[in-house]
Amino acid sequence: MNISYNWLKEYVNFDLTPDEVAAALTSIGLETGGVEEVQTIKGGLEGLVIGEVLTCTEHPNSDHLHITTVNLGNGEPTQIVCGAPNVAAGQKVVVATLGTKLYDGDECFTIKKSKIRGVESIGMICAEDEIGIGTSHDGIIVLPADAIPGTLAKDYYNVKSDYVLEVDITPNRADACSHYGVARDLYAYLIQNGKQATLQRPSVDAFAVENHDLDIKVTVENTEACPRYAGVTVKGVTVKESPEWLQNKLRIIGLRPINNVVDITNYIVHAFGQPLHCFDADKIKGGEVIVRTMPEGTPFVTLDEVERKLSDRDLMICDKEEAMCIAGVFGGLDSGSTENTKDVFIESAYFHPTWVRKTARRHGLNTDASFRFERGIDPNITIYCLKLAALMVKELAGGTISSEIKDVCAAPAKDFIVELSYEKVHSLVGKVIPVDTIKSIVSSLEMKIMNETADGLTLAVPPYRVDVQRDCDVIEDILRIYGYNNVEIPATLNSSLTTKGDADKSNKLQNLVAEQLVGCGFNEILNNSLTRAGYYDGLETYPSKNLVMLMNPLSADLNGMRQTLLFGGLESIAHNANRRNADLKFFEFGNCYYFDAEKKNPEKVLAAYYEDYHLGIWVTGKRVENSWAHPNENTSVYELKAYVENIFKRLGLEMHNLVIGHLSNDIFASALSIHTKGGKRLATLGIVTKKLLKAFDIDNEVYYADLNWNELMRATRSVKISYKELSKYPAVKRDLALLIDKGVQFAEIEKIAYETEKKLLKEVTLFDVYEGKNLEAGKKSYAVSFLLQDENQTLNDKMIDKIMSKLVKNLEEKLGAKLR
Repeated sequence: MNISYNWLKEYVNFDLTPDEVAAALTSIGLETGGVEEVQTIKGGLEGLVIGEVLTCTEHPNSDHLHITTVNLGNGEPTQIVCGAPNVAAGQKVVVATLGTKLYDGDECFTIKKSKIRGVESIGMICAEDEIGIGTSHDGIIVLPADAIPGTLAKDYYNVKSDYVLEVDITPNRADACSHYGVARDLYAYLIQNGKQATLQRPSVDAFAVENHDLDIKVTVENTEACPRYAGVTVKGVTVKESPEWLQNKLRIIGLRPINNVVDITNYIVHAFGQPLHCFDADKIKGGEVIVRTMPEGTPFVTLDEVERKLSDRDLMICDKEEAMCIAGVFGGLDSGSTENTKDVFIESAYFHPTWVRKTARRHGLNTDASFRFERGIDPNITIYCLKLAALMVKELAGGTISSEIKDVCAAPAKDFIVELSYEKVHSLVGKVIPVDTIKSIVSSLEMKIMNETADGLTLAVPPYRVDVQRDCDVIEDILRIYGYNNVEIPATLNSSLTTKGDADKSNKLQNLVAEQLVGCGFNEILNNSLTRAGYYDGLETYPSKNLVMLMNPLSADLNGMRQTLLFGGLESIAHNANRRNADLKFFEFGNCYYFDAEKKNPEKVLAAYYEDYHLGIWVTGKRVENSWAHPNENTSVYELKAYVENIFKRLGLEMHNLVIGHLSNDIFASALSIHTKGGKRLATLGIVTKKLLKAFDIDNEVYYADLNWNELMRATRSVKISYKELSKYPAVKRDLALLIDKGVQFAEIEKIAYETEKKLLKEVTLFDVYEGKNLEAGKKSYAVSFLLQDENQTLNDKMIDKIMSKLVKNLEEKLGAKLR
């Protein structure tokens, strides 16, 4: 929510700078994300001056352009070509001089010296919409005759500077959804920090009923959804543009001024958090406002010209014949005030938060009103804001207050009574806070002390504090105003110190990866380290000569130590498949053992033996089966690849920093190997050969990944964990369709891409592969997506095109790729 620094000062007096206010609010729980200096008009009208048109002649090469000379108060006439139909000699105008920046929404352009159809133009005579003071583009601005040439436009239009604080309001802090609500908290902070401060709001004592010429009846049929509804009429108003001060207040916080009546309601909702609505009284049929629900399915057209079907749980503001507004959410198409409005009925109400929230969600609407109503506004400010609105309408739009206030209140809102124990305060805070300080804080937060004893206080908490209804809530309020930083950290620390080594880190990461895999539907298996040596006969990848053999085996099935986790997993798959459970996802952590005869040393018996810790992952069968929502689908090696990549990411290893190569051996029919840039193999993954599957009597394809856990742990030693703020600038995605040789792997494209753009390229994704007719022989088509993002600015088309051109060039030169 945007909070104006100057506006805040109207309710509480302080001498803090904007940055100090932001820090103070953040310290008491109203986190302020940023402070920005703004002007009432974007750009502050910098570079614009008042000029006088001295001469105006028709352009010789145009039927609508004029050549003017303008006195800018600097002694020399300036020639400007102008296309406005209303330009004429003798006019006082607004001129954008060379170098001036003009804004059109988020777009910005700079005034430069130019030639328009052969005639030099030094500047620009401006229309309202071109400098942001209005929306008209019918012609240039013509100022009164008393305007003085050379006067800066920002001085002429009295452009004011302010600071906007971006305050993040948590859902429980409904009381802070306004300038006055924030001022209340700031006041409590100032008092606690020993500063002199007062909290005030505009007086409504001047409110008085002047006649009873426009009496509109109010009936509330559903008091559960609308505990309080009030209204008053003002007759004889003139709907027009708001005065400058009101427009400026709204512009500063990002609102667009509409007219004086609507602007008053917007001002009050942001000033005090009470949503209001001004009806055209002449359109209230039957002279009565009825608050009720409508039959299920009733059509209703809202202000955005969308017809919506109402629920019988949508509270509506109706007249005698039809619905006018969705209560607390959105107005009807014909419910507001227009330039033709002469009499208004001002509504100020308290609607039940649950009713408003459900209605807003039901219709997909989120407005300033619903944002506040669904969190719970102050039920006791209803009449104050109604009186203030009536006085402002009378002041800014004229007219007379022409009825008594109709206040239908089912049950007055009561304070929350809370018993507060000093002992509990000290216990929860962790520090003994002086009683006088506690009393001062609760009083500054507008909590009334009803009773006081040596042990605690009985407090009456105002009903606008919907989040403070228990003693622990009050203690939280006391602590945030007292200051979290004022609770000292103990000088002593009781602990039992232990040293964590590599084994502890490995165990922690092992548990994290195991939990990750279980979350993906895997089951952990645990196989015997003893295996059948016959599995390794004839293998080149794991030759039987490297087996660690048992000297006295119990059987031929348990006569060696495993070199790989693969065979134990295949045994488990076969065991399950034989019991009609063929759709499996397994993982196992375990040691693998090796013997190297070349390292055999009689003096060092164990020199020829070593072991490595590995993680094995198996996927087989169907990924989806017998689902009403999805056709049957087999698992694939790409699914296994995703699991492996996610493990690497969980360990902090980025795939584009590793070397990925193609692998084919007597274990895998097709596979990938993943190495560090130093050549250490971290993992292999692929499709297990049909020969091995047949040996284990397995019919389905099996996809297996072997991760060398010890090497992974060594690789993670160089990983530095760093945190940074999420970029607020958008990412840009560009796609390329590349025609390449069939032998080219995606990993090569990815490597070249990251080498080409190291800073802005965040992600490279392959999303389609095509091989078939209409392509050259020996070619295939890759559709590759490139994600670009700058952490410090929004990328523009020029920057993006430059990067993509460089990418395409490198891919063409290094891989012979062609764009399709």
